[in-house]
Amino acid sequence: MNNLMMVAAMSAMLSQALPALADDLEAAKQKAEQVCAACHGAEGNKPLTPETPKLAGQHGDYLEHALLEYQSGARQNPLMSGVVQPLSKREIRALAQYFAQRPGLGTRY
Repeated sequence: MNNLMMVAAMSAMLSQALPALADDLEAAKQKAEQVCAACHGAEGNKPLTPETPKLAGQHGDYLEHALLEYQSGARQNPLMSGVVQPLSKREIRALAQYFAQRPGLGTRY
């Protein structure tokens, strides 16, 4: 009975969290289209220059960590630092997850 109550409680929490996550990802998509696409291309997979990284398909935790480092100054890039300064941690996490879900480079075996 105790396990059943735990499963029910977890299900209730997830059902409330999923719409918020969907809202975050939609907002991240809009931010990516308005700001990030200028350098990283549509959906993060067509960079403007060879030095600009492809974001699509990267691991979300890596992207989140990189953005937080630009924000804190641990990574130095005047353009990126300026872009991420106004973002909240929640927005950074959503952007990272958005780009992680985009189709990236395929590897042939």
